[in-house]
Amino acid sequence: MLKSCGAGFGMLPLAWLASNSEAMASSFDSKSPLAAKQTHFPATAKRVIYLFMEGGPSHIDTFDPKPALNELNGKPLPDSFGKVILAMGESNAPLLASQRKWKQHGEGGTWVSDWLPNIASCADDIAVIRSCWGNGINHAGGVCQMNTGLTLAGRPSLGSWVSYGLGTENQDLPAFVVMKDSGSEVVNGPRSWGTGFMPAVYQGTVLQSEGDPIPNLYPPKSLSDERQRRKMQFFQQMNRQHAELRPDETELDARIRSYELAFRMQSEAPLAVDLSEETKETHEMYGTNNATTKRYGEMCLLARRLAERGVRFIQLYHGTGSKWDAHSGIEKNHSSLCAKMDQPVAALLRDLKQRGMLEDTLVLWGGEFGRTPMSEQGNGRDHNPSGFTMWAAGGGVKGGQTIGATDEVGLHAIEDKMHIHDLHATWLSLLGLDHMQLEFRHKGRPERPTINEGHPLKKLTTG
Repeated sequence: MLKSCGAGFGMLPLAWLASNSEAMASSFDSKSPLAAKQTHFPATAKRVIYLFMEGGPSHIDTFDPKPALNELNGKPLPDSFGKVILAMGESNAPLLASQRKWKQHGEGGTWVSDWLPNIASCADDIAVIRSCWGNGINHAGGVCQMNTGLTLAGRPSLGSWVSYGLGTENQDLPAFVVMKDSGSEVVNGPRSWGTGFMPAVYQGTVLQSEGDPIPNLYPPKSLSDERQRRKMQFFQQMNRQHAELRPDETELDARIRSYELAFRMQSEAPLAVDLSEETKETHEMYGTNNATTKRYGEMCLLARRLAERGVRFIQLYHGTGSKWDAHSGIEKNHSSLCAKMDQPVAALLRDLKQRGMLEDTLVLWGGEFGRTPMSEQGNGRDHNPSGFTMWAAGGGVKGGQTIGATDEVGLHAIEDKMHIHDLHATWLSLLGLDHMQLEFRHKGRPERPTINEGHPLKKLTTG
């Protein structure tokens, strides 16, 4: 009985909103699942911008130089490194030297390759973690675990956990936004920003990569207020009929709330996504006037605009469609991708800093795994989940430091090892959330974002 009645409660605000267009623009239930919530302890970050390099960038060609790898170029991997399981099964492949030139940057002396000169200029704001590792040997498992904590589908994404745990700072915009740099699909599709067993209201909202970021934002001029109210009443009737037969589904309540949000967004979102409001100097800094950097530059600029308007979790996919997956021709592949991403990412860090937003905005960079020191097809690298690099900036992170290490050739994490569960526990702790206290009851058991594992990395904030 309670389940059946509960499904009808979602209709009450819709019915009221449908009959009162002014109320639609101003209503926001303090008991909404997305209402702002208290943290478990004081937070250093209020929001997250997650720069996801899909396909797995090579750590040993970007942030983790390995002189020994160059010395062993063309030779087989020594037996002392143990047996290695490769995604593509290419065995006995010789080691492949990095062709990059390396320099130390900033007061902390952070090593960055010549592929990333702009990010290198922000080295003192960045903490590089060289000792990340996970369990996903292929893209489906790797992307799934980096987003949800598990290599198998069915669990909520990190952004959904953050939305569930903290709610939103702005009732007129989504709490969790996803953007892609092309029309290609991210591996696993919407599961990468989905809610798994949690209510659908916490899922990510995808902004379009081409044209208007938010489609159908403006109602047709021919649609009067009265006609719009009648359409909403008709939707209400259909939704009620649907809900009566499916009392356990959360998607309907999420859809009803999305209608309410869509109406409120008609006043807030046009300004948020209007990049013409920015100065010429800002556009030049992000590279939106350059064909190479234009797309990711626009995404990073839009991320800053959404962040300053209270969007809680913003995830920007670069290389959508696993374009960082350089099984062959890594020089051409990574050179092109770094050129498209380097300037916009550095601009985002500088822009947030000059606006005083980097202090409470956590910026994350990384892919689902790294690449192997062994060659593949002569000039590429295979997947490497056993040791790779991520970096973090802002949100309480102490920049200018390098944490952890991989072995002499960059194959295995060996010092201050950080599993993906540890990474997630760390990001949540910066947001004031204890990963063991953040619970959602599912089928009678408490589910937690790190599956009862992981420990926050204290060095990230203390140095």
